Amino acid sequence: QLQLVESGGGLVQPGGSLRLSCSGSGYTLDYYSSGWFRQAPGKEREGVSCISSRGNTNYVDSLKGRFTISRDNAKNTIYLQMNDLKPEDTGIYYCAAYPKIDPNGCTLNDQRYVVWGQGTQVTVSS
Repeated sequence: QLQLVESGGGLVQPGGSLRLSCSGSGYTLDYYSSGWFRQAPGKEREGVSCISSRGNTNYVDSLKGRFTISRDNAKNTIYLQMNDLKPEDTGIYYCAAYPKIDPNGCTLNDQRYVVWGQGTQVTVSS
């Protein structure tokens, strides 16, 4: 059974950068599409970005250009590079995965995801 563990969160000043990692164990992420989601205090969880098993990506429009998702199949790890961070990016960031149906596509619909990590806190504040 696939398990996911996030790391890399922390406190950063506005304009700074963080790289989140999501390490998979128990099964190879090659067979899954993966995504990053976040939940800000008092708000619903939202999709941030996803990546297909073949490396095609999808982003929520509001974050295009600042966030980049990538995968390293050799390390069984998904990354989220976050640049020019803003206070509104504060929240808990989760990685998740679902068995691939289309190796070229992925969805930001969280209802499709069946495996979730425990989350990592990102706080953007001066």
